[in-house]
Parts: sequence; C-alpha cells; structure tokens
Amino acid sequence: MDTKKTSRRYSRRKFIQHSAGGVAGALVAGDALAADLRHGETPASWKVPGRGFSNYGQPRNSRDSPIRWISADRSVAGNGVSWTPLHQLEGTITPNGLHFERHHNGVPEVDPATWKMTVFGQVGKALVFDLNALHRYPMTSRIAFIECGGNSNSMWHPQPTQAPAGYQHGLVSCSEWTGVPLSILLREAGLKPDAKWLVADGLDAAGVSISIPIAKAMDDTIVGLYQNGEPVRPENGFPARLLVPGWEGIVNVKWLNSMQLSDRPLMSRFDTVSYTDLQKNGTAERFTFEMGVKSLITSPSPGQSLAEPGFYELSGLAWTGNGVITRVEVSADGGNTWAKAKLQDPVLDKALTRFRAPWHWNGARAILKSRAYDALGRVQPEREVLLQEKGSNHYYHYNAIISWSVDTDGSVHHVYA
Repeated sequence: MDTKKTSRRYSRRKFIQHSAGGVAGALVAGDALAADLRHGETPASWKVPGRGFSNYGQPRNSRDSPIRWISADRSVAGNGVSWTPLHQLEGTITPNGLHFERHHNGVPEVDPATWKMTVFGQVGKALVFDLNALHRYPMTSRIAFIECGGNSNSMWHPQPTQAPAGYQHGLVSCSEWTGVPLSILLREAGLKPDAKWLVADGLDAAGVSISIPIAKAMDDTIVGLYQNGEPVRPENGFPARLLVPGWEGIVNVKWLNSMQLSDRPLMSRFDTVSYTDLQKNGTAERFTFEMGVKSLITSPSPGQSLAEPGFYELSGLAWTGNGVITRVEVSADGGNTWAKAKLQDPVLDKALTRFRAPWHWNGARAILKSRAYDALGRVQPEREVLLQEKGSNHYYHYNAIISWSVDTDGSVHHVYA
C-alpha cells in the first residue's frame, strides 16, 4: 500500500525485495561492523562470567522497560486506572505485570489461608469454597481479553488527545486464564427455576457488586485462579476472580467474595450509575455488557517517529466481544482507499488479534486508519457515524475507527479524520 495509491498491495516477498536499498542496507552495515569486531577488541562480555540465577525474572532495567501509566483520583483512595503500554508491546499476550488495572478503592489484602467464596440464593444448597477446594475441580484454560467499559473514553471529547496509543486505549489486555468453569459450581449448587441472574461481589473496600444474566454465567464464565500460568496477582484479583469473556471489565469481578443467584439484577450503583450510557433522547442504556468490534494501529502511533521515507510495517491489534476477528483493513489516505491486512495466527474467540501490513511512506503527510470486522458481520464504525448514532453524552463503550497523522517530518499524532 502506497500513500498515493493505497490500493497497491505488497506481498511479504515484495516488501523484502523492495526494501533492499533501505532496511537491508542496515544489514550490510551490520556485516561490516561484525567483520571489524572479529579483528578488533574482544567484547567485554567475553572476559567475565555473566550474572547468576534469580528466583523470579525481572526486566533488563527500569529505564528501558515498558511500564503502566497511572491515572489516579486523589480525592478517593485507590481510585483510578493504570494503562497497558500497547504501543511498546508485540504479539497478543499481555505480561502479567503490564495488565491494565481499574480499582475503585485500592487493592485489598486477602489472606489465601482464610479466604472463602460462597454461592447462595436461588440454589438447592448453599456452597462454600476455599482455595484448596477449588483446586480439586476440573480446570480449563482460555486466552481472552478484558477491556474496561471506559477504555478510549477520551475519544468522546471534541478535540483529539495527544498521548501514546496505550495511554489512550490501553485499558484492554489479553491473557491466558485458567480456572474452574462457573457452570460446574452452579450445577453442583443446584439452580432453581427462578435463578435468572448471578450477583457477584468482591472484597475491595468499594463494595463492587454486579449482576450477570444466568445464561452468560453458565456459558463461558470462569472462576479464574491463574493468569499466564502463575497465580492471579493481587492487582488482578487474587486469590480468585471472574473471567467473563468478551464482556466489559466491571463484570469480571476481582477478589471474589460471594455469588448470589437471584430472580432479578441487584441494580447496584455499578449496574445503574457507573458503566451506563446517556442516550440522545435522555434515557440511560444499562447492561451494555458486550464489547464492540474494535482495532487500532500500535506501530507507528503517537509519540513515535519515522526516521525517513521508505518501507515500514503497520502493526496493531483488533478484538471483538462476540466471536472472532475475520478481517482488518488499513488505510494510509484517511479512509479513501483500504487494503487488507494479514491476521497473525492464532485468531481466537474473544481474544486480541495482531494484524500487520507492509506500507511504503513516500514522505508526504499520511492519515493511517484500521478497520476491523468480526464473525457476526459487524464492522468498526467511523467516529462521525458513532457520534450520530449515540450522541456526545457517552462516557463508555467507544469503539470507532482511530486515526493517526504521519507528518512530513515523520512525527505521528492523533487526529479525527
């Protein structure tokens, strides 16, 4: 794809061949440098043994390592978010230490030795589980994203925010979660006919309580005990949390305390005030559980810069709350023309999907966009279409197309286009 003729497409082979004068040129210089080293000074690392083992691996150093950016509300202790630096990561799996956080009143200290989780209400028998008991049940693993309902909410503002991509849209992360299917526990408790809703609450001081339709609880919801192979970390819900694949982050309750089966939703403040959207007609849209189809280009993106005209790889992430991503298209001319990007395997249900596309930048100003499609046939809307449909009073559930401007000096900025 070219900024002048974006319908022109390049195979990976052509991308490599046409890059011989640019990217490959660096390899030639590298070979020359290697030859000099062979005849020059011995590398210092050859002269002394390296450092020893550690009980738990750490990043190389804190200066160069990706970090979460924290945005906290100082008026309420422990209330705020930390953003996953999507613009500094590759692949689709988020390291545990970089998974986004959303806390309403801080991270509670929970003693695993005394922790218990109860299931009660419209069931044949109330059950109480401790960690040892849960580990005796059959477990399952699945890769899934979690996205806060407030992710990308700055995009509702009339002017585009200038911040790195992950610090605008990084309230989404993707992990391999392992735990006990909730359906097993609920069947053991014996659901009564009136059990239409599950009301889950956590142990944090904010008293987070949310309501989930029983159909979703019995479908693919998991009581998560492990994240990317290790026990869930405290900021992500230790000792146990809900994983509700594809649904907004608030229903993925952390630090589980109890689950009550009921004939109606609780209508807590997290069901009714928070995470609801004010419509154009003045009504409030509640229980917007499923996250929409969405994508963004993470490289290049704001805060990054292209050194010179030539070939680059556009790379980014796409996801949807229902099904799989089936197609991602990219544009370098503000959406006038589109080219199909390559989806990186594996493409999984309700998980982040990495897409890539070769692009030749000719040095002129370009507007980069990505547009995702999912298995239900839904397509990511343009910002103007979303605003026309929803109005401008929303705060949550933004999923419109995101645009970056590449200026003639190579700098990248957020724009509405």
